[in-house]
Amino acid sequence: MIKFGTDGWRDIIADRFTFENVRIVAQAYARHILRQGGKRVVVGHDTRFLADRFAAAAAQTLAANGLEVYLSGCYVPTPVLSFAVKHLQADGGVMLSASHNPPEYCGFKLKGAYGGSATPEMVKDVERHLGETPAVFDPAQHTVQTFDVQEAYYQHLSDLLDLETLRRFTGTFYHDSMGGAGCGWISGFLKHARLDGIKLQELHATPNPMFYGVNPEPLPQNLAETMQVMQSAPVDSFAAVTDGDADRIGAVVAGGQFFNSHQIFAVLLRHLHDRGLRGRVVQTVSVSGLIAALSEKLGLEVTTTPIGFKYITEEMLQGDILIGGEESGGLGVKGHLPERDGILNGLLMMEAVARSGKSLSELFREVEDLTGLKHAYDRIDLKLPSLAIKDQMMQKLNTPGPVAGREVLSIDTRDGIKWFLQGGAWVMFRASGTEPVLRVYAEAGSEEAVQEILQAALHLLGA
Repeated sequence: MIKFGTDGWRDIIADRFTFENVRIVAQAYARHILRQGGKRVVVGHDTRFLADRFAAAAAQTLAANGLEVYLSGCYVPTPVLSFAVKHLQADGGVMLSASHNPPEYCGFKLKGAYGGSATPEMVKDVERHLGETPAVFDPAQHTVQTFDVQEAYYQHLSDLLDLETLRRFTGTFYHDSMGGAGCGWISGFLKHARLDGIKLQELHATPNPMFYGVNPEPLPQNLAETMQVMQSAPVDSFAAVTDGDADRIGAVVAGGQFFNSHQIFAVLLRHLHDRGLRGRVVQTVSVSGLIAALSEKLGLEVTTTPIGFKYITEEMLQGDILIGGEESGGLGVKGHLPERDGILNGLLMMEAVARSGKSLSELFREVEDLTGLKHAYDRIDLKLPSLAIKDQMMQKLNTPGPVAGREVLSIDTRDGIKWFLQGGAWVMFRASGTEPVLRVYAEAGSEEAVQEILQAALHLLGA
């Protein structure tokens, strides 16, 4: 009934995501914390339907196990919850959020004492305790306290960012929070840092459990209104888009073009390097080949992991990581938490533009020129009738054949199936861990080639 995916447990509200099951998962996490000798846990929630009530239920179950529990007084971005774990010196954290999933979903994310996604080993230990009867909360014996780390988090960002450089930003900074937990957090930071001269335009800035009618994931199909607004935006402006719990980032540049996660990764990688920072680069298997090529040009080592930020977190905990990122828009950077943070990354993009005096598009073209590669990428999400059909469709890929006339040169099966094709292109197939969805990714040297590969891949799947 309860299955953990790439980042915790997610399910449909009132189907399997119920108060009873939330308490069961909270009990399992409490047992894990206690087995590790932990005493204090922090709990937060996003803007989803009943997320605050689910968070309270989880907090009460944790407290009933004798843990010292702190519950957020209002919605918070996931990276702020992770920051709170570190700031309050807690032994772990729980975030009630389904991140980018559709509005009918909620989720239960686990955080380690280091302020980042639970590692695979931690998740396995929690899963071992699923099914245990939850401890009963008694308000006469157990206490749940509230916390507010907003100012401390803002100060931490101030220490990471170059505020003087940010003051030189001359465009308009748009923030589309998609009705999620990022609502008000960038405007709040600008006020805290006294960056009053920056022109800010907020979009979908009121919390909305239906996310204004779209899935809260920064992809083109969910950003029609923002892309329309950006068609007439000043040329030196851009929109940073945070997902439902504000740990992922996307962007739309002036003229209304989508600026994808691979492009953001590349621009921030070079920006951090230009600032004099060094370290390893970590990428998931679905990330553009441009990242490895850029890293090689900059003399940086690259590590590739399966999909899921928990694998990047494992690498970051080993130290000396400059930046780690995934195709879905999650990026973690040196000096911050071993965690993705859409708020920080949106501000870092502004810093890159202000420092260079160039637009995001110009900065990315410089990366293409430096590496000698042209980047075109797209992804199709096949929605299936049931979870079981995903496995049936993946079995069709056991014998690789030519794709759009391109021979398969090599195969990577560390997460899903990735075929490297002639001409530097690739196509990847991966079943979602949380939804009845099969994702097909492709990268090539032109948009036309990408679409040819995707259509050929769908044909192979019989879709």
